[in-house]
Amino acid sequence: MSFDLVLFGGTGDLAWRKLMPALFQAFRHGSLPAGGRIIGVARDDLSDDAYRAFIKGRFDDVELAKRPHEDEFAGFAALLHFVRMDVTQAADYARLAELLKARNADTVVMYVATAPGLFTSVCEQIAAAGLNGPQTRVVLEKPLGHDLASNRAINETVRRVLTEKQVFRIDHYLGKPSVQNLFALRFGNALFEPLWRRENIANIQITISEDLGVEKRGAFYDHTGALRDMVQNHALQLLCAIGMEPPINAHADAIRDEKLKVLRALKPWTVETLQQHVVRGQYSAGTINGVAVPGYRQETGVAPHSQTETFVALRAEIANWRWAGVPFYIRTGKRLAARDARIVINFRPTPHAIFSTPAGAVNRLVINLQPKDGLELHLLAQGPDKRNQSRDKSANQNANPSTMQLAPVQLDLDFDKRFGSQRVGAYERLLLDVIEGRLNLFVRSDEQEEAWRWVEPILDHWRHDTHEPRPYAAGTWGPSAASAMIARDGYCWSEEC
Repeated sequence: MSFDLVLFGGTGDLAWRKLMPALFQAFRHGSLPAGGRIIGVARDDLSDDAYRAFIKGRFDDVELAKRPHEDEFAGFAALLHFVRMDVTQAADYARLAELLKARNADTVVMYVATAPGLFTSVCEQIAAAGLNGPQTRVVLEKPLGHDLASNRAINETVRRVLTEKQVFRIDHYLGKPSVQNLFALRFGNALFEPLWRRENIANIQITISEDLGVEKRGAFYDHTGALRDMVQNHALQLLCAIGMEPPINAHADAIRDEKLKVLRALKPWTVETLQQHVVRGQYSAGTINGVAVPGYRQETGVAPHSQTETFVALRAEIANWRWAGVPFYIRTGKRLAARDARIVINFRPTPHAIFSTPAGAVNRLVINLQPKDGLELHLLAQGPDKRNQSRDKSANQNANPSTMQLAPVQLDLDFDKRFGSQRVGAYERLLLDVIEGRLNLFVRSDEQEEAWRWVEPILDHWRHDTHEPRPYAAGTWGPSAASAMIARDGYCWSEEC
């Protein structure tokens, strides 16, 4: 199958930091279809060879295992081409159309990795140049809008020129191997499904934490914030994967229909719950790995009196028969104690305790997304017998079993160790799915709009709130109010228990 992948923003940060390394890994693994061409598009004045040299130089910033050897890059570089183009000019799209039609590839992928404000004009220009035929697929990066109205406007424009099956709204968290294994865990095994409900699960925690600050994205982040950047998309997609009902099959719309039901079942916000169940914070100066780091307002590009949140913790509920009454806690932030992404499912304690157990010990399933990738199952097993060891063995056998001490034990499945080099990274998987036309791991427009509808009351509440975001020192787990929020239900965050 021949394909052309046109990368708008071909010299941008996302292109060389994520997309090109992912495409190279697909090439290295032999999974990139033969007969492909990758065309970088940007305003830069570059020849094909200059663009190849530019991408090669950027691989020096990629982790060592993903850097190409000279002979490997030579083969990959043959796929790379460059077109100088101003995405606001119709004449430049006409020239691109001529280039693509001369080859007439089976599939044309338009990856729009530009500023979000250009999404609608790029899609309209693609259509005006006749590049929206059935062989065309358009990938849209987040954020798609900054609120419900702007998201709807983008989707309405896109729908006028493309069919829903041609639009791939990417959320790279859905391509992570651990998220794929979450679907396999739930729907490919009989073990957990009978337990996956309110009668057996006490609470669920989703944490996406970063130890980095805003780096060079201060100006962008100051107009976005953690709620838009992480909760509205990544965190809610993870919540849907946990909370959805089994789909009737593995087809894209069957999966996305079930995710949509979860989003529609989320309890709406009230004035009281907005005040009690949502915490926003902003990092101040602190220490990360022994190195002093500045506060958010001292970062380059950030307004001196910025009210933008770098941390969000909230309590959600899915109002349906499976999950009624089970709190879902979501927490995400920058400059936290560690880079970590995990889902923790805390099961209810046994209804009647006949053994001695450590305080706070519960059965727990932990789905690790980063930096470790795998599953942990926390159980209780018989620990050392703490009775007087000098007693007669037969006397011990007749002792009251309530004196038996249980101790926490852990079953650990490390996917990196188990599958090693066979693993496929998130962007690599998603890019291959686009080329093949598989929509399973991409977000439908109605899902996206429903997510915006749920978070918008939080944005409105903050807009009128006179209180500043709660400060937290860099290198901690966020403001103490986040711990107080979960403690009101009698629970604690997993690292605090």
